[in-house]
Amino acid sequence: MRELKNFENIGITAELNSHFKENYPDGIKLGRVALEHKYSYRVWLEDGEYLCTLAGKLTFDANGREDLPAVGDWVAVQTSPGEMRGLIKGILPRKSKFSRKAAGQITEEQIVAANVDTVFIVNSLNDDLNLRRIERYLLLAWESGSNPVIILSKADLVTDLKAKMDLVSTVAIGVPVIAVSVLEGTGIQELQPYLAPGQTVALIGSSGVGKSSLVNYFTGFEKQLVQDIRESDDKGKHTTTHREMVLLPGGAILIDTPGMREIQLWTSEDEIAESFADIEKYAESCKFRDCSHNNEPGCAVWSAIYEGILDENRLASYKKLQKELAYIDRKLDKKAQAEEKKHWKNISKEVRHNSKHKRK
Repeated sequence: MRELKNFENIGITAELNSHFKENYPDGIKLGRVALEHKYSYRVWLEDGEYLCTLAGKLTFDANGREDLPAVGDWVAVQTSPGEMRGLIKGILPRKSKFSRKAAGQITEEQIVAANVDTVFIVNSLNDDLNLRRIERYLLLAWESGSNPVIILSKADLVTDLKAKMDLVSTVAIGVPVIAVSVLEGTGIQELQPYLAPGQTVALIGSSGVGKSSLVNYFTGFEKQLVQDIRESDDKGKHTTTHREMVLLPGGAILIDTPGMREIQLWTSEDEIAESFADIEKYAESCKFRDCSHNNEPGCAVWSAIYEGILDENRLASYKKLQKELAYIDRKLDKKAQAEEKKHWKNISKEVRHNSKHKRK
């Protein structure tokens, strides 16, 4: 990677710079995590890319994966003299983070990308276009603190483009919906305002939706291997295997992410109001304030469904996501209680140990 010259090129803010200077001594350098390996990180410093590991205290103090660096994080690095190696001593405050529940049974946050300005939610315009999946991505995007933009890729494959864009707009309320074709070069210009110098954009989407083709287009070279579409289901073969930050020729930062097989929520119920603003608006006119939108008399949501101005499937998705979030909240509450109990148990054990030694 070329020398960065100054951090304004990769999204530093005056607030972050001030925080770094106030909290870290001379000799510690500022960097941004570009790539996360299993036990190490590639970090951009002003003079180039360093291979870094975590300081023991940072690992010891971490309560979970969310307390460890993620791609896009600004970090404090102690470098090794004469080597492009370093030790990550701390993580600076995040202005945004795109998170999901980590795959598997454990209720734990996985930060996909940090300090992102715009989330490009990429969906393919083939038979795999799925409104329910888009709703999930939007919910995560709103919670992240970033601005979502929906990219409908492979626009050259469809003849009913406007109809499909209108369909997506029914669930993407207030969110830009842009159809692109990398093959024909259409729609790309509409993405340029989000790719201004110093801006960070994350590419999010399922496998085979065309993210690698977009990366290649933005970077101007074959950064990612793009494989042919499978004839069986019109999906491209998955090529991205890790999250990585890329500096684009125009000065923007692009964070490419692997395709998500599971879009498990990690968010608060408050964000549903933003993602499902249409349902929330109708709900304000329900006869009863605690209307559950089932069979209650005077339910304005169901009135909208009967009138054909609201899709019943959208209400079903709304309820399903509410239940999912409530379940996560309960699991997190139990986890917090268990951790608190363990904390006080350790303190009690230490007190007894010290008391015993004093008596001796």
